[in-house]
Amino acid sequence: MIEETHMTKGYEQTILEKLRQLPPKRLAEVEDFVDFLVHREADERGLTHAAGQLATTAFTRVWDNPADTDYDRL
Repeated sequence: MIEETHMTKGYEQTILEKLRQLPPKRLAEVEDFVDFLVHREADERGLTHAAGQLATTAFTRVWDNPADTDYDRL
């Protein structure tokens, strides 16, 4: 996985240099693609959150039971 804070500046510079070489028509395509990626990322985060909520609900019965009461007090 890419370290976001460390690699971002280098990637930004590389992408900007490449963008400057494109004609306006292609820049519009790039913008559309970036919008698509942003929306997809938001959708994936939403799905991950929803899955986590479902897991929490499902495991509540396992986590909250009389046998585990002593462990809850630790």
